[in-house]
Amino acid sequence: MPTTEHGAMGQQQTPGLFVLLSRFLRLDIPLLTGLLLLCGLSLVVLYSASGQDVGAVQRQTVRFALAFGVMLVLAHVPPTALQRSSVFFYAIGMAMLVAVLLVGDVGKGAQRWLDLGFMRFQPSELMKVAVPMMVAWYVSQEPLPPRFGRLLVALGIVALPAALIMQQPDLGTALLVAGAGLAVVFMAGMQWRYILGALALAAVAAPLLWANMHSYQQQRVLTFLNPEADPLGAGYHIIQSKIAVGSGGLFGKGWLNGTQSHLDFLPERHTDFIFAVFGEEFGLFGAMALLGLYLFVIIRGLWLAADSQGTYGRLVSAAMVVTFLVYLFVNVGMVTGLLPVVGVPLPLVSYGGTSLVTLMIGFGIIMSAHSHRRLLS
Repeated sequence: MPTTEHGAMGQQQTPGLFVLLSRFLRLDIPLLTGLLLLCGLSLVVLYSASGQDVGAVQRQTVRFALAFGVMLVLAHVPPTALQRSSVFFYAIGMAMLVAVLLVGDVGKGAQRWLDLGFMRFQPSELMKVAVPMMVAWYVSQEPLPPRFGRLLVALGIVALPAALIMQQPDLGTALLVAGAGLAVVFMAGMQWRYILGALALAAVAAPLLWANMHSYQQQRVLTFLNPEADPLGAGYHIIQSKIAVGSGGLFGKGWLNGTQSHLDFLPERHTDFIFAVFGEEFGLFGAMALLGLYLFVIIRGLWLAADSQGTYGRLVSAAMVVTFLVYLFVNVGMVTGLLPVVGVPLPLVSYGGTSLVTLMIGFGIIMSAHSHRRLLS
């Protein structure tokens, strides 16, 4: 009997292979698995959406490797170091946003990039991480929930970079940056009377916001309300996207058999509208499976955030998950005609590297906050 107890105790003390791997890499294996599956599906649908361009798949694979490398490095950075660097990253990001307005490089009618000589950099992407880090650092200085005065300062921290990004103009990124910062404010314990007051204030300010929007932004809203008013112009994108999604039916037309994308009816099919390609080729069941995988990643990320130790770690981790959720909600909403087109990619699936690296930085922060938690007796 003592031998059995000793053997049972020995089995309990011996960690499994996945536990050892998780401790060594400081990565959560279930979340890592979900992210890898999303990236694998991305390469499958990208091969079809790009017209079977092997080069595009290879370039995206390199971007995935770089992004996962960044996540792995950040997972080993202690949350205390991230917390201390929050003000620095926010200040650098704000300085670069001001530089964009003064000497930024113009592309496709928008002034959003800094030309560093060897590369072009979009500082607004940095603010998707720097803003929630800064807000989490600020509100965690005192016990939660924060006082009204501190809430106003936190909202100012969010509003200032969002306003600079809107001037580029880049409404989609400004909404993502604001959403990430406001997620921290909300989860810090913002009282409902303040939330309802902010919504009422936003409703009152809506006419002023409309008057200050650029003409193309106003056109996007009008197109969202009635895309059939200009089916060959402003409404073309969303009409073709809805046709592609609807034509997939329950089971889809099959991989590489999507007609809307392969006959060039669907624009931006490998970037912003890649979900329409997926829906056409894999149907409703395939789209639901993809959304289910996204749901798993979101739930697992929120669980890791809740299980993290320290106010800063929990707040910034949860904000990164909310940013990922906003990416998904906005992209699927615009592809299916439920939201205006704002140029937000499908997270981890759309072709491109900037948003991919930004999101993996967020997941690296989540891994760090969870893996560095102290064991309490």
